[in-house]
Amino acid sequence: MTDWDGKNLLCFGDNLTFLADHDLFPSECVDLIYLDPPFNSQQNYNVLFKEQTGTPAAAQIKAFEDTWTWDQAANEALVQIHNDPAVPANLVELMKTFMNFLKPSPMLAYLVQMAIRLVHMHRVLKSTGSLYLHCDPTASHYLKLVLDAIFGAKNFQNEIVWKRSSAHSDTKQGMRRCGRIHDVILFYAKSSAYTWNVQYSAYTDEYRESEYRHSHTNGRGYKETDPTAAKPGGETEYEWRVKRRKKKASRWEADLEDEFNNPKPNFEYKGVRPYQGRYWAYSKANMAKFAREGLLIHRETGMPRIIQFLDDMPGVPIQDMWQDIPPAIGREKMGYPTQKPLELLKRIVLASSNPGDVVMDPFCGCGTTIDAVETINREMKSTGSKPVPPRTWIGIDITHLSINLIKHRLTRFSPLPEYDVLGEPESASGAEALFQEDPFQFQYWALGLVGARPHGVGKKKGADKGIDGVRYFQDEQQKGAWLTKTMLVQVKGGHTGAKDIRDFVGTLTREKAEMGVFLTLQPSTKPMRTEAASAGMYHSAWDNQEYPRVQILTVEELIKDPHCPNPACLQLPRSGGSQHTLPEAPKHRKKSPKQAKLWDGANDAE
Repeated sequence: MTDWDGKNLLCFGDNLTFLADHDLFPSECVDLIYLDPPFNSQQNYNVLFKEQTGTPAAAQIKAFEDTWTWDQAANEALVQIHNDPAVPANLVELMKTFMNFLKPSPMLAYLVQMAIRLVHMHRVLKSTGSLYLHCDPTASHYLKLVLDAIFGAKNFQNEIVWKRSSAHSDTKQGMRRCGRIHDVILFYAKSSAYTWNVQYSAYTDEYRESEYRHSHTNGRGYKETDPTAAKPGGETEYEWRVKRRKKKASRWEADLEDEFNNPKPNFEYKGVRPYQGRYWAYSKANMAKFAREGLLIHRETGMPRIIQFLDDMPGVPIQDMWQDIPPAIGREKMGYPTQKPLELLKRIVLASSNPGDVVMDPFCGCGTTIDAVETINREMKSTGSKPVPPRTWIGIDITHLSINLIKHRLTRFSPLPEYDVLGEPESASGAEALFQEDPFQFQYWALGLVGARPHGVGKKKGADKGIDGVRYFQDEQQKGAWLTKTMLVQVKGGHTGAKDIRDFVGTLTREKAEMGVFLTLQPSTKPMRTEAASAGMYHSAWDNQEYPRVQILTVEELIKDPHCPNPACLQLPRSGGSQHTLPEAPKHRKKSPKQAKLWDGANDAE
């Protein structure tokens, strides 16, 4: 493993392996860590990708199994906790207590595996760094004790409650408990010097109507605020001088021309001091500045009040209950079962990191943290007058399915962000090693080389009917609408021959697919190429060209091609519509908290 050079990094593999590598990630090199590990909820998650065709059919992809069992890996993690001198003594004692209380159980396995990883996350965090652990209430109380032992209880900052839905199906008849509609985010800092940038949420309609109920002559809503304070500061006991015309309904205004000592005959004058027991909160010069800017209004007593316009206010400083961010819905949703909304991650990244900082997500899933960092980088670049150093991101995941999904997700940015990938095969021999170690991960990885989506993963043997992946393209219109065409993909890691190509051609015919790619680890033979050529050509209406109906591509030639997931060696018709086979996150517009509305979740029952 090479040393990390500070570039954006996407890592395939067990995050513990990467986090424990001191050469790759030296101590105190990361500013912010967000992690959303699989919860200890004892259930299998299947990823549902909606078909681009709009048909109800969907390919179910088993991305990960959210089940923790007491096995050899859990034993090894427990031994490491006891033997590693970097592990705090408090954590060792806590694990002994957990062992006595929980026994070797799925919950203990979960906590042990999380604990050793959190120790290494603490190591790579800078002294100004923070960690946000996203979890559910089934394990949050245990995880808080683990984090207390690693970070110290004094460095606990918040238990943030995120309302992820408004109604939940677990309240159906027969359930003897309240509906579960929130997640927990545990926020810890490494030291008291941690980075914190105040973030704001939108005012509620009720708050705006009650507080900003006044309407200015310019049509803007405003509220009046008290210019006095309970404690003295600097210049706090001066006399504030005001004047008004001697006629009915005249209002007091600031006497900025010092007419108080040289009064005009048609005016009356008055000197005002703070209420008894209070002091001016602003200097006399600042009060005069407010008056010149039209931001002072005076009561009948002459006491000034400061005008605060609604559209000048950033909103309410965020509290520890977040009800204003809905789950990932609509076009943002990529089909990943535990996907978190982009706005949630943007809030965390903006609050606890600065431009130029490094943000890590060691369970990066479908890449929402990475998307959030890239989105913020682009927004700051487009709105700032001065160059701002971009934040750097590091994403780690144990499945090639996630890595491929993130690679695809990043293609929505232009120009494409620069990043390195660690843990993926870089040669045919590396691909062979991955195939021997884990054929399924080899298949996920290989499909990513041609931008295809896995098909039939997790089904019984033979249930995929010779189809490992699918890629869509649109090169023809009918009545103004683009027709979606299908390119099927079959991946072979072992020995292949002409019979495999004949069978694949039969599969294309049966499935009524326009094109197919036979992706092989071994070099193709002449009989295989002859069979592929006999399948004929596909005519594209869009560019009026012919394309091989069946293409044989080798892993080696795809690895050498730098244009994945649209490699030059893949002959695919130019698309007039969309070529996005994997779910696509939309381009996001920057929202101002003062314009955003609170999410009520009324129609978001799960």
